[in-house]
Amino acid sequence: MINLSPPFRPATADDADALATFINMAGEGLPFYLWSKMARPGEDPWAVGRRRAQRTEGGFSYKNAVVAEVDGRVAAGLIGYPLPETPEAIDRDATPPIFVPLLDLENLVPGTWYLNVMATDPDYRGQGYGARLLDIAEQLAAGSGSAGLSLIVLDANTGARRLYERAGYRRVADRPVVKDDWACRGENWVLLVKDA
Repeated sequence: MINLSPPFRPATADDADALATFINMAGEGLPFYLWSKMARPGEDPWAVGRRRAQRTEGGFSYKNAVVAEVDGRVAAGLIGYPLPETPEAIDRDATPPIFVPLLDLENLVPGTWYLNVMATDPDYRGQGYGARLLDIAEQLAAGSGSAGLSLIVLDANTGARRLYERAGYRRVADRPVVKDDWACRGENWVLLVKDA
């Protein structure tokens, strides 16, 4: 982990509630949709998201997260990690179709530092936290020796796409969104990359 200065700090397991919210925001509601399917009868889907964020392993672990804490509130955060050097084979028969386009795009950028989640609480938007988190992502990528950075964004999320493009990310591929019964406002997942 790099040396962070306030308001930024490494996330802890106690940040799981905010991280679950950011995961769902960045994922355009897909995480909540999936947590609803994973929840035990009568269980709040948000509890599933918090539990996943509290894990010490896995992509969505708090161990892969940086947050901005402002006045005692988690205002923004990112979750990212290096992708494997070799693309992982996708078992298309066993993988839920909703994931296939995302995995296809990830496999196009092996060895990059994958910015899986970046989001800002609506009360703190427009204050530069997103741009500063992108700078932190670059530092984390450089520290990991990754071959560059990558992220996936929904085509309909024009505000986020503008932020990423201003920061030097460029579009390299897209895949159609598989919606099942998930209500989604976009049509394509867009893979953006930035050279190291």
